[in-house]
Amino acid sequence: MALFLSLKVALAATVVVLPPGILLGLLFARRSFPGKSALETMAYLPLVLPPTAVGYLLLALLARDGPLGSRTLGFDLDILLSWKGAVLASSLMALPLVARTARIAFEGVSPRLESMGRTLGMGPLRVFKEITLPLARRGLLAAGVLGFSRALGEFGATVIVAGNIPGKTQTLALAIFNDLQIGRDEEAQLLVGITAALAFVAVWSVEFLLRRPRSRA
Repeated sequence: MALFLSLKVALAATVVVLPPGILLGLLFARRSFPGKSALETMAYLPLVLPPTAVGYLLLALLARDGPLGSRTLGFDLDILLSWKGAVLASSLMALPLVARTARIAFEGVSPRLESMGRTLGMGPLRVFKEITLPLARRGLLAAGVLGFSRALGEFGATVIVAGNIPGKTQTLALAIFNDLQIGRDEEAQLLVGITAALAFVAVWSVEFLLRRPRSRA
């Protein structure tokens, strides 16, 4: 059950985080504007903050009297102590990896090729769709895999926002912690093995996607 829930949460978090992550990566790679450094710092902050601190900030934001709480909005978003809370926490923790990897992918695309497309009468959207996106696709796929992997292993922010409810919010990371707490070492070892296998596949996939073919002389 924990494995199924972890995959569900990680997939949903990847879908949630990819659009803003790719947009931020493109913005950071191609645009200069006032406050860019501050925006980059904010986007990458969850990468260095303790996950529990991120979870606390989300909890304060979504609490009943918080800016997005039921008393403030007049209705309940039904995020706290639910699998949707796990998705939100995992998405926020995965955002820095996705945005940074997407930025590197876009920076690897030569602006000259985009300029050539514009001189041929292609609009910005068409240039992005037919030139930038295909050339950056490997890096963007890697960003998606990294985001999925980070969401799959998320613990600190998730346990604060979603709790550790078996069958409802208990992901693999939480199940491992729970089994260790109550002395079920064999179950914990099995879950660790599953997690390690998934992590190996994810890392191998990223390396495969980012591996560039050698240029021929």
